[in-house]
Amino acid sequence: MTVESLLTAFRTIDVQDNGRLDLVGFTLVLDELGLTWSKAETQERFERADINHDGYITLDELQAMLDAL
Repeated sequence: MTVESLLTAFRTIDVQDNGRLDLVGFTLVLDELGLTWSKAETQERFERADINHDGYITLDELQAMLDAL
């Protein structure tokens, strides 16, 4: 996965163009990137990636989570 593919997937799913994704959007980005996790694992990774605990993840939070894999 390249930074470009991550950015493209994020922008494609972020249709409101507000720079953040909820859990559904996060799941769709994972699908776009070919990453498949169980529902529980997806929820857990989303919660860990959501550093400020606002119920959304930004591109930076997503990138940090994926870099840690």
